[in-house]
Amino acid sequence: MHEFTYESPRNLADAIACLSQHKGTAQPLAGGTDLIDQMRGGRSTPEVLVDTKKIEELRVLQVDEEGLRLGAAVPCYQICSEAAIVRSYTALSDSCQIIGGIQIQSRATVGGNLCNAGPAADTTPSLIALGAECLIAGVDGERTVPVESFCTGPGQNILAPGELLVELRFPAAMPRTGSHYRRMIPRNEMDIAVVGVGAAVALDDALECFTAVRVGLGAVAPTPLLATVVGDQLVGQPVTDERIAAAAAAAQEIVAPITDMRGTKDYRVHVTGVLVKRVLHAAVSRARGEAVDCPPGN
Repeated sequence: MHEFTYESPRNLADAIACLSQHKGTAQPLAGGTDLIDQMRGGRSTPEVLVDTKKIEELRVLQVDEEGLRLGAAVPCYQICSEAAIVRSYTALSDSCQIIGGIQIQSRATVGGNLCNAGPAADTTPSLIALGAECLIAGVDGERTVPVESFCTGPGQNILAPGELLVELRFPAAMPRTGSHYRRMIPRNEMDIAVVGVGAAVALDDALECFTAVRVGLGAVAPTPLLATVVGDQLVGQPVTDERIAAAAAAAQEIVAPITDMRGTKDYRVHVTGVLVKRVLHAAVSRARGEAVDCPPGN
């Protein structure tokens, strides 16, 4: 590993000042589970690491009537153990409990997973499905962007030099809503999604028709996708196998996967349709208060 300088600011202003001072040669360190590996392999060579774990603003974890605030440096294990998140933002919990093992989950963060901008990231489809917004801070102030606009390419995001992802903000959980995340992996030893799908749905008073649908797709394009076509197909429609199958087929039309060692393009297109159907059915079941019996992530 190359030589670098380590900085550990105690507040957000100092962190932004440090990142700005080094003009793109500094990089934030949250959990480091991706970044350290990239540095060891020479794929990332920052001159300065700015540790964000001690910054209070990046460690907020709050659920109330206004929604969920999730700091960018909150580790996955805290999310999985927060009852209000497991109950009301279930897709996020689904994602966090399959990121590595217990040791990784004690360090890895959703903010870091998003900033890494991996097309197959497990949390990003769930963030998209749940309608998260990114709060970004820099020397010019703060801005917010929808999470589906955050990643711009494999390993690339919209953060400018000197900017930092502070937190993710989610809308308040509403009655008759449910969400789910599921992925397909070729085997347990290859812990990266061939396809990942997150879905969040809202149903009418009778629990028979869709009133809102958001679906996020991972590992099927250069960036995770918001599949607006699925919502367009389902909102206002009754919950039926036929409607869900048609929406899944529409999702297959918008993906642009690659062929690699984990799967071919055609296989990924096929799996997209299968997972969209399964995840939507599971989200509907949760919106109806029914149990969903499936191993996490499968």
